[in-house]
Amino acid sequence: MKEFQITAINKPHRMSPHEHITHIGNLAGKWKLSREEAIRRIQSKLEAFYTVDRSSGRKVYIGVVPASVARRAYLRTHADGKWNDNLLALPECDASCKLLA
Repeated sequence: MKEFQITAINKPHRMSPHEHITHIGNLAGKWKLSREEAIRRIQSKLEAFYTVDRSSGRKVYIGVVPASVARRAYLRTHADGKWNDNLLALPECDASCKLLA
């Protein structure tokens, strides 16, 4: 399985706790994926995405929280058996990040 480090995200309104991440990406590689494409790739089990926890230096893998009647599926990190918000602490993907199909 291929693994890719995520170093940036996009949200419609950065400070809103109610907005979901729309894109994940890598600033050094200058690329980003839509949430839907990232979910498709994770669920195919051919690719994995992770962030690096700043305090421990460990990889924290990104998982898919399934859709429900009230919301669409979304991305979230999962470490030590718990869902957490490591993705929300990442900076924004800037204009140099090109959208991959």
